[in-house]
Amino acid sequence: MKYLITLFVALILTSCQEKKDQISAEDIIDKTIENAGGDTYKKADIRFEFRDNVYRSERNGGEFQLEKIVEDSLGTMRDVINNTGFQRFRNDSLINVPDSMIVKYSGSLNSVHYFAHLPYGLNDRAVNKKLAGEAAIKGEPYYQLKITFQQDGGGADHHDEFMYWIHKDNFTIDYLAYKFHVNEGGIRFREAYNPRMVEGIRFVDYKNYTLEDFNTNLSSLDELFENGKLKLLSTIENKNVEVKIKN
Repeated sequence: MKYLITLFVALILTSCQEKKDQISAEDIIDKTIENAGGDTYKKADIRFEFRDNVYRSERNGGEFQLEKIVEDSLGTMRDVINNTGFQRFRNDSLINVPDSMIVKYSGSLNSVHYFAHLPYGLNDRAVNKKLAGEAAIKGEPYYQLKITFQQDGGGADHHDEFMYWIHKDNFTIDYLAYKFHVNEGGIRFREAYNPRMVEGIRFVDYKNYTLEDFNTNLSSLDELFENGKLKLLSTIENKNVEVKIKN
């Protein structure tokens, strides 16, 4: 009887320790955001160049503004998203944009800023996050986090599905993948490289891979990547990154 009681207590203690050692998706995201800049994001003005265009973001607490600036033969085109919605300007004059095109233009603008500013944004109200498992890539340990978006507040791409590989020790997003449904749909797998800190905020570039089979489970892409089964499609480089921190 004494042996059974001792065994029972040992099992209870082991179970409690396992629960204590467990980490939630929320904890992982919190640590990753903190590691990449934390509250610094909330008061940062960020400027970078991507594919010959200039992108800017300004944040001040809950207020934000995202911009894309294009220089062409007619002058300057500026797309703006802020707390009130989307606007397009040609040489500082407001242009009327049809509602159907607003969805397209704002989606494109949001996408560039979303990836450039990761992991900031993964704690937004519309984000659903789930710890999907663990994996190893190139001998390094990772948490696998599945991210989806609610229809209310998730934007036009709320049907898209994302998977993030977050380093278990460093809490950095070193790999990510997603399925998208626009333009006939597809799968992308990104490998982060060239990490650097600019005024306390972490930025990376990406090697962008693709896979033809849309039915592939995102959680299996790490193995396919290591086995050389993914096709390198492009590189995603954010150049000349500048950050100014508001007092």
